[in-house]
Amino acid sequence: MKLEGKKVGFVITGSFCTFEKTIEQLKNIVKEKAEVIPIMSHNAYNMETKFGKAKDFIEKIEQITGKEIIHTIQQAEPIGPKNMTDIMIIAPATGNTMAKLANDIIDTSATMAAKSHLRNNLPLVIAPSTNNGLGANAVNIAKLLNRKNYYFVPFKQDNPITKPRSIVFDPTYVIKTLEYALEKEQIQPILL
Repeated sequence: MKLEGKKVGFVITGSFCTFEKTIEQLKNIVKEKAEVIPIMSHNAYNMETKFGKAKDFIEKIEQITGKEIIHTIQQAEPIGPKNMTDIMIIAPATGNTMAKLANDIIDTSATMAAKSHLRNNLPLVIAPSTNNGLGANAVNIAKLLNRKNYYFVPFKQDNPITKPRSIVFDPTYVIKTLEYALEKEQIQPILL
């Protein structure tokens, strides 16, 4: 169990259609005996969608982790200075969040958590889920792929016929990607 005893920051952003499979991976990380620090973007924490109610997701995440969710910029800022995490994952990572990270725009709890964590030269894992990953956002993904301490959960097109630019991470690779990233290695292949 390579994650046992590790402090894993788990950031959830607003790709609501992937919340159920993301929460399953959160459970798996806890089963690996990692200490999980839950973090949610403002939209993920507050929006009601056809995929579920925010309060229900919040209750489920806090019950699984046994911790209160960090959901403001002010709560996220101390993550690095207080050495709260050994590794961090953003799952799902929206196109908006990846674009902000690629262009150093730190104006959400998710981007502040990532920036604060990265100040300690630690791995940040990105699990992309965006309708424009093979469109306008491809340039931002490329920027992050070339940055030190960024690692990607393998991803694929989720529906190449009706959504040809849309990509989504493969949840079965989350734990392996975290394990590789702790060794400062990118799991391969990235594209499935």
